[in-house]
Amino acid sequence: MVENDKPVYLVDAYSDPVVVRIVGRACFQNSVCLRDFISGMIKQGKTQFVIDFQQCASMDSTFLGVVAGSALELRRATGGKGSMVLARVGQRNLELIRNLGLHRLLRVDSGDFQMNFDQCDQALDARALGELENARMVLEAHENLISADENNRSKFQDVLAFLKNRVDQE
Repeated sequence: MVENDKPVYLVDAYSDPVVVRIVGRACFQNSVCLRDFISGMIKQGKTQFVIDFQQCASMDSTFLGVVAGSALELRRATGGKGSMVLARVGQRNLELIRNLGLHRLLRVDSGDFQMNFDQCDQALDARALGELENARMVLEAHENLISADENNRSKFQDVLAFLKNRVDQE
């Protein structure tokens, strides 16, 4: 399923809800494909999403910012009627999600979410970004975290200042 222990997002775009399984590390290096996938599904009219964290080894703030941005996009597109569930979230990942206030933006299931995740077999293509495009994506992700919870502004003020400076140089 996963070559050379390379992190991957496995999806089932045809189910309702749309399901994403994280296998390995979810981070800034592989988050753009997830952002693009969910955005594309929302544009196709999908309103229900489940992200399975059972095999998620770890995650960073950029990944969580991408998830927050996707939840905010879903909320705008559906008038608040869509749903995004983070399922089978382990204790460490749950702490990170709560620390950033994302549990107030989307549903978090830390128990044994009852759903068949076996149909997730299509891997998303993780494309590499150029340095400037990567800086813009990371900046947007962290701005999403602030939109989700204003308390995140102080946590990421240095990152935001650095990235804004980098993006503004171009």
